[in-house]
Amino acid sequence: METFQALLAQKLSAALTAADLPDAGEITQARDPRFGDYQTSAALVLAKQRGEKPRTVAQRIIEKLEVVDVCEPPQIAGAGFINFTLRRAALEQKTTELLRDERLGVATTDAPKRIVIDFGSPNVAKPMHVGHIRSTVLGDSLARIAEFMGHNVVRDNHIGDWGTQFGMVIYGWKNLLDRAALEQDPIAELVRIYKGANEAATADPAVRDACREELVKLQAGEAENFAIWQQCTALSMGEFERAYQLLDIHYDIQRGESFYNDRLPAVVERLCTSGLAEKSEGAVCVFFRDIPDLADRPCIIRKRDGGYNYATTDVATVDYRIGDLQRDTIWIVTGAPQQLHFRQIFEIARREGRNADFRHITHGSILGEDRKLMKTRSGDNVALKDVLAEAIVRARSLIDEKNADMPEAEKAEIARIIGIGAVKYADLSQYRMTDYVFSWDRMLSLQGNTAPYLQNAYVRVQSIFRKAGEQITVPNELVLADPGESVLAKCLCQFAEVVPTVLNGFRPNVLAAYLFELANGFHAFYEACPVLKSDEPARSSRLALCNLTARVLQRGLELLGIGVPEKM
Repeated sequence: METFQALLAQKLSAALTAADLPDAGEITQARDPRFGDYQTSAALVLAKQRGEKPRTVAQRIIEKLEVVDVCEPPQIAGAGFINFTLRRAALEQKTTELLRDERLGVATTDAPKRIVIDFGSPNVAKPMHVGHIRSTVLGDSLARIAEFMGHNVVRDNHIGDWGTQFGMVIYGWKNLLDRAALEQDPIAELVRIYKGANEAATADPAVRDACREELVKLQAGEAENFAIWQQCTALSMGEFERAYQLLDIHYDIQRGESFYNDRLPAVVERLCTSGLAEKSEGAVCVFFRDIPDLADRPCIIRKRDGGYNYATTDVATVDYRIGDLQRDTIWIVTGAPQQLHFRQIFEIARREGRNADFRHITHGSILGEDRKLMKTRSGDNVALKDVLAEAIVRARSLIDEKNADMPEAEKAEIARIIGIGAVKYADLSQYRMTDYVFSWDRMLSLQGNTAPYLQNAYVRVQSIFRKAGEQITVPNELVLADPGESVLAKCLCQFAEVVPTVLNGFRPNVLAAYLFELANGFHAFYEACPVLKSDEPARSSRLALCNLTARVLQRGLELLGIGVPEKM
């Protein structure tokens, strides 16, 4: 289904050709509805190029524009903008088409990609903390939207399950482990024994040497240490999975760093043989001498002691994703501090002739009320499971206040949907590079740009249908006689224009902003246009607009990974 924006863009292009002008400018949604619904700055762009007056160029374009089937006569405004106002008949027809379209007007891409999205990436033997929210929900929403647009997506959880810390974890397991504590809270006990081993190693060189020996035995595949490592990994994965189930997030594959261990020697050998890597002060490095800001920042792929590191593993990971998974697009969602690392990894891949679209999708941090990184009073990272549990508890208290008589099971489910949705939306409604302050009161508010506000708009529609007590049928033709109806219908038609733009710059906040605008538009419509008490044909048309609003809100929030309750 063609959107108004796409249709007007085609007509603008035809008009420019007919006026012997080059194709320039684009059709955008108008920022101020007083000046129409869409606009173009093509005349301004062309006038600057040609040394002519913008309004004169705009008049030439308008004379060739054939938009009578879609718009009122286009108007020139300001320095030379061309504004378009949709005709009521065109809006009624398009909105009627949307009602019958399962995809709500969103077309699939003409150029589907084979994408692997790497997001989340927690570490074994460590709890997931509040900082994992950003990568996890951002990556999940991008995966949902990419799939909806028709791309072939593989979600990969690149688990940190290998490294020097396991020497201390294994030492702690053998010497400090409390079995009862492990059964009660596995991750907390693994963290405790790691900290205990670390403190002991710092104080006693003999313990430090013992930890290193445990690591050497693990890396050599010694049976006891390997079995301990497997148990630590299994316990951690169980903890991660419980969080993912609560968040309604799934992965297609979960490949830990250990998965790539047997590939690492070949990576180094290949890079050395090709001349991309060279020995430097005992280590093997890839230099980027031809890139000014990387010239003094080599990428070490084998350390002086012969050990491998994250860079070696990530080069092997790129090999796997392009070679084994047959992906042509790689998106890695992590914090901004890893920009240098992935820039080096992607540059190595390009120099090896890896033809893929590499994107490092970075994000900012979550701050506490003091505008510093969110921590507990003791200075530790705030555990993710505690944040999610608190969100549900707080949402439950709101439900108890408003619907004390609701069945307990229903309260629990609604509290989960609202609480988890609030946490996700608080993150996704921000531009991903923005640091934001984590505020319970703000994110759970029924007012403002929050998930509960959007969910409440959906619930209000459902309450209308329940009061109607009848099967709602889609009318053959909508009648949009009231300005409030037209404003809402125009916003609904723009869903198909907004969704594809989210992947341009990886900005779920664009979709969140649209949904907030839609909820505002629906509430204004609801106040101005009686639904059930109105006469026909207004009643059927308004019920259809309510139905379409609920469907767009539900689908839009679903693309963000957020559910909607039927009641609140």
